[in-house]
Amino acid sequence: MGKLFGTDGVRGIVNQELTVELAQGLGKAIGTFFGEGSNILLGRDARAGGDMLSRAVESGLLSTGVRVFEGGFAPTPALQYAVKTLGYDGGVIITASHNPREHNGIKVLDRDGVEVSREKEDRIEEIYFSGRFNIIPWNRLTYDVKRDDRVIDTYVQGVLSHVDVEKIRAKNFKVLVDGANSVGSISTPMVARLLGCKIFTINANLDPTFPARNPEPTMESLKETAGIASSLKVDLAVAHDGDADRAIFIDSKGRVQWGDRSGSLLSWWVSSKVNFPRRVFTAVSSSSLVQEFLSRYGIEVVWTKVGSVDIARKLIQEKGIAGFEENGGFIFPGHQYVRDGAMSFALMLEMMASEGVSSADLFDRLPQYYLVKTKVDLKPGMDVARIYEKVEKELGAGNQVVKIDGVKIIGKDFWILVRKSGTEPIIRVMVEAKEQVMAESLANQVKAMIGA
Repeated sequence: MGKLFGTDGVRGIVNQELTVELAQGLGKAIGTFFGEGSNILLGRDARAGGDMLSRAVESGLLSTGVRVFEGGFAPTPALQYAVKTLGYDGGVIITASHNPREHNGIKVLDRDGVEVSREKEDRIEEIYFSGRFNIIPWNRLTYDVKRDDRVIDTYVQGVLSHVDVEKIRAKNFKVLVDGANSVGSISTPMVARLLGCKIFTINANLDPTFPARNPEPTMESLKETAGIASSLKVDLAVAHDGDADRAIFIDSKGRVQWGDRSGSLLSWWVSSKVNFPRRVFTAVSSSSLVQEFLSRYGIEVVWTKVGSVDIARKLIQEKGIAGFEENGGFIFPGHQYVRDGAMSFALMLEMMASEGVSSADLFDRLPQYYLVKTKVDLKPGMDVARIYEKVEKELGAGNQVVKIDGVKIIGKDFWILVRKSGTEPIIRVMVEAKEQVMAESLANQVKAMIGA
């Protein structure tokens, strides 16, 4: 991982770590990388500082002779789909996805709409730090920034093209959309309306301070949404993060369902939609239930590092029916090789309509595990490698140890993952077990071991 790029883009606290100067410099580096005359689509979520950072990146891009087109407010997957479908050479999204309110970020897309590879991130960083920018002379600075207003409509129609619209419409589903006060509030209600749903929304006004909840949809942050979903008796609720590439579902019993549970169901559902090898790619942070459930249908599970970029690139290179993360990011390659919250939502509605069962019934088909997600602040002087060694030494004996990303201990009825976050200064701790008491006890044990 580079000095600037983390698990998914460049992120930091606005006007502290992520400054105008850094954004403009990155714009120059990105423009130099793509080359003079390239057509680059730029968009943003609703975060504070988004306009400021957009203009800084744009000025850097323009200085290198790149032609910039503004896609405006749009979910990350909408920009990605537009880059791929409308023929752009690449894209830049101003977003920090699920990060806390005070953060923003810069994400770079290749011509296929997928985030640029780690190797290309390294090349952009090299240009940035060396200062070898392709600054063009004044008489070639002849292109102004232009608008492209096709992004949302193109994306929504793309989502609808992959599901049986009439079958879903016939069900008249009642749904709740939690847009996290950001761009998911634009596109997902449009998809729901065109699928004949009766729509309720919460946190659907664009507000750069995210007043209702933190942008990351978690068990804790979705308590209010789950309560409202239950009281409204909706067939399905969906909650997005700040840029709507994630979708966390709340079923018809008002239960928040984590992303590896929905990812397992969706993978089974799309297995007949694409003519690819029957395998899925998912991060080591996903549950053991993935393998337990999908093996019933002859679907292989390939474990990867945490991060949608790594999963997407694996999916492109090795082919499979889907890729997903426990955080609610699901990749359906029939649509595009990126996480896509609205696409996940439409596929879930199609599965409900086709199977003729409630969302709760679908989720009840899955094995039951209990998950505890917590974190420890990464303090100065903490030796992450030593922490991994300690966890492996004290908990790894007699169990399977996986060191693809951090350290994962897999026991008979539990697993533990300890890994340094690629987007925040924290160490993430995930524990899952067949019994809730065991999961909570192990989580507390690991936190104490780390020194929380």
